[in-house]
Amino acid sequence: MSGKESGYLDMELLRFTTAGSVDDGKSTLIGRLLYDSKAIFEDQMEAIERASVRAGGEQVNLALLTDGLRAEREQGITIDVAYRYFATPKRKFIIADTPGHIQYTRNMVTGASTANAALILIDARQGVLEQTRRHAYIASLLQIPHIIVCVNKMDLVDYSQSVFEEIVTDFEAIASILSVKDVRFVPISALEGDNVVTRSSNMDWYQGPTLMYLLENIHIGSDINRDDFRFPVQYVIRPQSKDWPDYRGYGGRVASGVVNVGDKVTVLPSGFSSKVKSIDLFNESLQRTFAPQSVTITLEDDIDISRGDMIVKESNGRTPRTDQNVDMMVCWFNDKPMVVGGKYALKHTSSEVRCMVKEVIYKVDVNALEKKHENLEVGMNDIARISVRTTKPLFFDAYNVNRFTGSVILIDEGTNETVAAGMII
Repeated sequence: MSGKESGYLDMELLRFTTAGSVDDGKSTLIGRLLYDSKAIFEDQMEAIERASVRAGGEQVNLALLTDGLRAEREQGITIDVAYRYFATPKRKFIIADTPGHIQYTRNMVTGASTANAALILIDARQGVLEQTRRHAYIASLLQIPHIIVCVNKMDLVDYSQSVFEEIVTDFEAIASILSVKDVRFVPISALEGDNVVTRSSNMDWYQGPTLMYLLENIHIGSDINRDDFRFPVQYVIRPQSKDWPDYRGYGGRVASGVVNVGDKVTVLPSGFSSKVKSIDLFNESLQRTFAPQSVTITLEDDIDISRGDMIVKESNGRTPRTDQNVDMMVCWFNDKPMVVGGKYALKHTSSEVRCMVKEVIYKVDVNALEKKHENLEVGMNDIARISVRTTKPLFFDAYNVNRFTGSVILIDEGTNETVAAGMII
């Protein structure tokens, strides 16, 4: 592998999601990012130009780059999560373009669950809407570390500084209620390209960075929990070959933290302790591993370990909580409402157990940012705090401490459909 290829593979990856009300210009913004950063192939561009002509447009409709479904192109809206990948010399990116409609809240939760940053679009003519509050709440619920508020369509308000500043003030009031820490604001025109990749000459009153500069330079190294070592075991590896007669490794992905060869670790749920004998990555032996690497770990002692167990490091004072009674915030995905007393499959890291919903503690009125203690039926796109009891103990951290070990999904055992995403409190 050449040095250039090696450097490309080592580039940092930023996952970000887009959210906003219908027609705020999310798809156009992503199209502009791809177009201005030269991340579009010639044949893609030709196809978009043909589609734009068929639609009767006088200029290229960059939104068509992300509206891949035929229904979306016909209606001019995004109805599913569209994932796009691109790269610049500084960083690689995965974009989750999520729908703006209220009835697609579940899609935003899906697209945002692994994001480092959220781009919340606001139409400069409309200002902060109920949907803006909803998207800000979901971003805070999912503990997305960085929020970039893109005040779009500035060209339609004559690039007014006062309009931009009023929207900034309104959103900051919401952010203070939700305890959102890192919020940036950029005035843009996705259609014209102002402050997306290149600085706008129409808004010389704005001295901040362009959107692309923020995406390339926002610090994400501290987004992952580096303190608490968590290693959910996905697979026990026993080659049974002449070269490796006694090899017993535990494959999985490091959820958080760092571990070195020789470190003392504990295995849950057994509670037995051992030391790390080796860390293997393909044909390479490592001295240390950290999140989010996928590796195979061997231990000095022969301990009975299977899929769903978790290896943790004893060196810090915080260990996972072990419990069968779990409180969580859930976003309900399914047409069929949640059944209190109903049984569901629950997937948590590499473990799968059954659980029963004990109670709905409250629902969230996302638009008013209030808790509701009446009419607690949880239906499609509702967000609620619930309590469940599992058939076996889970080893978990609170979601605000560890997004990986603090998240679950609920599955309908009859249909095998994912019915909810949960964030453990």
